[in-house]
Amino acid sequence: MSRTSSMRLVALWGAFGLVHLVTAVAGWLYPSQPMGDVVLVYEPWSSAALSGGPIVGVTETWVYPQLALVPMLFAKILSTPLIAAMGASGAYLIAWAVLVTVLDAIAFAVLVGRSPSQPRRMAAWFWITALLLLGPIAMYRIDAITVPLAVVGGLWLMRRPAAAAALLAVGAWIKIWPGALLLAAVVAARSRMRVLLSAAAVSAAVLIVLVAVGADTEIFGFLTEQTGRGLQIEAVAATPFLWLTIAGAARIEYSFDILTFQISAQGADAVSALLTPLMAVVVVVITVIGGFKASRGASFARLFPPLALSLVATLIVLNKVGSPQFQTWLVAPAILWFVLDRTRAAAPAVLVLALCALTCLIYPLSYDALLRAETLPITVLTLRNIGLVVLLAAGIRALVRVPAHRPSTTRE
Repeated sequence: MSRTSSMRLVALWGAFGLVHLVTAVAGWLYPSQPMGDVVLVYEPWSSAALSGGPIVGVTETWVYPQLALVPMLFAKILSTPLIAAMGASGAYLIAWAVLVTVLDAIAFAVLVGRSPSQPRRMAAWFWITALLLLGPIAMYRIDAITVPLAVVGGLWLMRRPAAAAALLAVGAWIKIWPGALLLAAVVAARSRMRVLLSAAAVSAAVLIVLVAVGADTEIFGFLTEQTGRGLQIEAVAATPFLWLTIAGAARIEYSFDILTFQISAQGADAVSALLTPLMAVVVVVITVIGGFKASRGASFARLFPPLALSLVATLIVLNKVGSPQFQTWLVAPAILWFVLDRTRAAAPAVLVLALCALTCLIYPLSYDALLRAETLPITVLTLRNIGLVVLLAAGIRALVRVPAHRPSTTRE
């Protein structure tokens, strides 16, 4: 390795470590409890499971797929030596930050290797910047566990498709969104049968274990638990209703069942009910476009990035929930776009960075003002949500423009 390459690698790892430290510490300093879910929800869930109490996803219905409990339990075990000095909450927060940082470091090492190419260096700097701009919410949520799994899974798709699919399937059993990358891989990869079989094997293993521990009636609770929830204030579809709150024609109310703030207004429930079927339709349409391109011989490097980004963006734009940590979902497909097709990755990457910055301005920095329906945070949130729609449109446009000029003659 040349001296220049060594210095670049040192700079990357130095920035990686510094940004993770700054972001972790910011969680203790920023307003609106950006670490709230970790200490108020994850820690009690894991404590209950380890002390013989109820086990979420097993003995009671849960909002997350069951494997989400595994990193929560691991963080609880990791925190044990620190409890005497810092208390249960402080110890758990530190353990969670360490766990996320270690997983990110593993994925970062896979990304940059020992002598990263220019596209991989750009992807690495993008990831570091996105984490810094999004702030503590990028670390202190269960979604942070799935990002490195998705990054490594995506990077391995061409050379280790079975291992890649296994990682993406595990990610989907923690938080559903990595399933979008798995779907994109099934459509775009020539090794789609190995991808399918590996993902199916992981899912079958998870189901067998869950049935064995008595979770049979709760296995798919994460799919039904939130079906009746309302429209969360940060969701893209909630944007017009937020402006109505300024005029007094809508209200922001807290749901103690879902533990989030939702819109209460005429028509809000109808919009909320429409979003999930509309999301399913758009996912099908995008998948069909991707399938057509693949059948006409589109290369994996050109097809997978816009297909993956479009599917992930759809899960955000047409979601009745608009949680700020959803922006972390966009990081993995943007990283993979840099690696596979650097020349076309810049525009979507810049959009993702802008979305991260705007999201941090909303939560946690001005969230209290948003709950008071003040004009400035509603304006910022509106810009963020418009940006999400633009990103989805840009992804679909790039997908439609993927060159595909010949019929596929390969049977897989």
